[in-house]
Parts: sequence; C-alpha cells; structure tokens
Amino acid sequence: MTIVEVDDTNKAHEFLQLPRKLYKNDPHWISPLEDDIAATFDAHRNVSFQQGVCKRWLLVDQNEEAIGRIAAFVDYSKAKKHDPPAGGIGFFESIDRNEAAFLLFDTAKEWLTMQSMRAMDGPINFGENDKFWGLLVEGFQPPSFGMNYNPPYYEHLFTDYGFEKHFDQLTNFLDARVPLPERFTKIADWVMNKPGYSFKHFSNTRKEEFFREFQEIYNDAWDDFENFNPLKMEAIRESFRQMKPIIDEKLIWFAYYESEPIAFVVCLPDANQILKHVKGKMDLMGKLKFVWYRYLTTIDRLRIIIMGTKKKFQNHGLESGLIRCLQKEVLPRNTIKGVELAWVGDFNPKMIALHKATGAKLEKVHRTFRYTFNGQ
Repeated sequence: MTIVEVDDTNKAHEFLQLPRKLYKNDPHWISPLEDDIAATFDAHRNVSFQQGVCKRWLLVDQNEEAIGRIAAFVDYSKAKKHDPPAGGIGFFESIDRNEAAFLLFDTAKEWLTMQSMRAMDGPINFGENDKFWGLLVEGFQPPSFGMNYNPPYYEHLFTDYGFEKHFDQLTNFLDARVPLPERFTKIADWVMNKPGYSFKHFSNTRKEEFFREFQEIYNDAWDDFENFNPLKMEAIRESFRQMKPIIDEKLIWFAYYESEPIAFVVCLPDANQILKHVKGKMDLMGKLKFVWYRYLTTIDRLRIIIMGTKKKFQNHGLESGLIRCLQKEVLPRNTIKGVELAWVGDFNPKMIALHKATGAKLEKVHRTFRYTFNGQ
C-alpha cells in the first residue's frame, strides 16, 4: 500500500469517486453532491482558506487502485484556541483493515505535526459543522442531506488507532403525525403572542437582509462556544448557494423583538430523497434528473439543521415559537411524516431539553474524535 498526495485533476477525481467502490453494495449510502465536496478544497469557494491550509491523500494498493482517502486541515484561528493546538481530518474512507486506516491517519498526523499541531479532531469539515462532520456511530440508515454516513466498522478503525471521543452530536426524530405535547404548544403560543414579538419567514427577494440578520444572531449566540469563529458573510452566501435548489422559503423563520432580529431556525426538505437518483453529479444530466424526480417525489421528511437565539433572549421560549411556526406551515400540507431535529451537541443541555420537550426520540449519533500526539 502506498500513500499518494492529491496534487492533480486525475487524483482529485479519484478522491471523489472512491466512495462509489466502497459503498457499491450498501443500500443506505447516498452520494453527497461531488461539487459540494470539491468546493471544500477550492480556495476560491471556501473562505476557510483565508485563515487555513489543507492537504489530501489517496491510499492505493499494489495495483494502484484507490482503497482509502483522507484530508487534513488547519484553521489557524480555531487551532490556537485548543490546548494542545488541534488540526482536523475529514473525508476519511477506507477498506476494513487497520493497516490501511492507520497509514492514512499517520500521514495526516505527520503533516499536522509539521503545521505545529499537537492533536487532530475528526472526522470534521474544513469549514462549518453543518455538513460533512462526525462519524456515524448510531442510526445506520439513509442519511439526510449534508449528513455523514459511513459503515459501522469505521468506529473501530478510529478507536484502534487511539482516537477518543471528544463530543457527540445528536439527531432526534419528531413524528409529525403525532401532536406536539400540550405543554409545549401552550408555551409556544404564549411566546408568539407576547407584545413586541414577531415572526416572519425567509424571502429570497430580500435574502441579503436575512443573511445579515442570520450573521448577527449566529455570532451573538455562539461566541462563547469552544472553537467559535465569527461567521463571515461569504460563508453564509456560499451555504445558501449550495442549499438553493432545495430551499423552501416558508421553512426558514426569524423571530424579532421590536424589529430587532433575535432568533432563527433553518429547516430544509430532505433533498436526499431526490438526490439519491442524481448519484452525486449535478451536471446537465444530473440537473435534468433532479427536476424530473422532484416532480415525481413527494418529500415526506424535513431536517432542522440549525437554530440560534441571541444570548439575552435565551430561555425566553423563542425556540418553541419557531418550531410552532414550522408546525403551522407544515401540517396543512399533509405530506410531511417526520422532522429531524439536528444537530445538537451533547454539551448543549438547553437544546437537548427542547428536543425532549417536543417528544422527539434519539435517531442518530455522530461522534467527533480527538487524537493527541505523543500523549500530550
């Protein structure tokens, strides 16, 4: 087995295509959009390159066939907040052999050490954690859009190498056919009717205004979380650009107090119910398939990908009000069977409590591991 750096177009193509071989017999796997992965490693499209660097490798066998891949990256603005400084690994794929996985991990570790890192977290994304993040360790079923999927054996490849759990991110499932608990509904309705509070949904015709409000709320809500970096407008625009084909304006809601933006929820249709037919390629044929299957498919599952509330308005029940806005919009459609409440960290007891209050049940767990070099 040999490690090969991804340093040209052909190897970049192999990097994208490898999962097709590894998952060819897995009925649950749905290919992510290849252009979204390619954008991660494009300095013109990924703002993380403004304060970071990355590298990719393939692992090939004696026949020069790819059998594994990995990316390593350093976001210097985040790394310096760790003790010890930590870089990241992601987009890991491998055959079920410790020897293969360990060679990939060793390669990433060596490169990260050269970048003055003393630990590595993974699998994570070179960017925001709303996609391509975490190792699936519970809930092996078809993934929703943007969520990592992997075979169960990946967990032992990480733990056998010496990775340890850093944190989990939980996805809970809410059966939309079951009424919300009465207590939850009463609180939500009370919040929505409080003087000074108002709620409105996203509109593409005023998207720049909503982007600014999203940025304002996000940067206030998360600035005391570990690894926080202020969200830049370029990153918001890129995220919404990637989501554009599946955005439903009435599934993204903002809350206001006397015209001040104070909270938001972003909910998306589970586009993977359509994208599974596209097979990761949004070229001309892929776009035609998307339009065709969008016409034929009734999406019956939604995913709340992120909620945020300014700190001074937390514990005011605004999240309940936003979920109630979604419920009032979705239920009359009579098409939605369930909603994924993603993706809450096990370090966020307030959001875990909110999910529990809705009656949602644990469905998936994605784990972020950490490996500390030389036992530091």
